[in-house]
Order: sequence, then C-alpha cells, then structure tokens
Amino acid sequence: MTKRLILDHPALRRLFFFGALATRGVTLGVRGIARDGEGRVFLVRHTYISGWHLPGGGVERGETAEEAMVREFREEGELRTEGPLRLLGLFHNNAGSALDHVALYEAPAFTVLRPKAPDREIAEGGFFPADALPEGTSRGTLARLREFREGLSPALRW
Repeated sequence: MTKRLILDHPALRRLFFFGALATRGVTLGVRGIARDGEGRVFLVRHTYISGWHLPGGGVERGETAEEAMVREFREEGELRTEGPLRLLGLFHNNAGSALDHVALYEAPAFTVLRPKAPDREIAEGGFFPADALPEGTSRGTLARLREFREGLSPALRW
C-alpha cells in the first residue's frame, strides 16, 4: 500500500498555496537543472508531494532568485555551484495559484559534496540519464528537460 502524501490532495495543496499568498502575495520559486559529466540530470523526490522534480523551492525575503537556487541546490542535493548560474526561463505556474512563478536555472559547474541523505523534506535524490528518468517524473520537469535538451524555446507556463 502506498502512503498518501498530504499535498497530493488538491484541496490541501490549494490551502498550502493560499497560506503562501497570505505572507508573500505573488510567489516566486526556483528550479534548477544540474547535469553531471555523463549528462545525467539531478532529480529529487520530496516527502510532501509525489513524483520526481528538479530541485528548487521558494525565494525568501531579501534573497535573489539566483541566491535561492544556489541554496536549494545545496539543501536538496548537496551540490555546491561554481560560478554564476544560467537563467533559462521564467514561467507562470498556475497549478497551485494564479500568482505563482518559477525561474529555471542551469548550474553549468558544480561539485557534489556528498550523497544526499534523506531528511524531512527530501526522501531521495540522484542523477538519472535523460532518456531513463524515473517513473513518476513530474509533467513540468519532463517538459523543461525536453526544452533544455532539444534547444527549444521555453513554454510560458510550467
């Protein structure tokens, strides 16, 4: 039997985003693409929502989007970025709220500090070949990776 995650329920997911809106207004999140020397992409599986996703999270007060992505790479993947990140696109993410936006970055260079141990937020993470992503990879993640891999113009919506 599969354990149901709390934010898998649409009403609870909406409540979570309304809480974020009450404290932030328009929300800005970040996601990042990090590929290793073999071309594999780093993905995470969260403890609070189903599926595999690019690492990322919310931009905190007083933080730039790039600073947030550097922090999220470290927190969610034990990846230390080296040099500036490359902004790939800005997307409207209306899955949770009509006011949510996501900036997508690429980490051209990074160091894996250590394997990511599971914690309260991240159940697991790892590098996967682009042509063999894990079952349950989110629709948005699949679309962004396809655009990136094939050099397509980014969509407007996540």
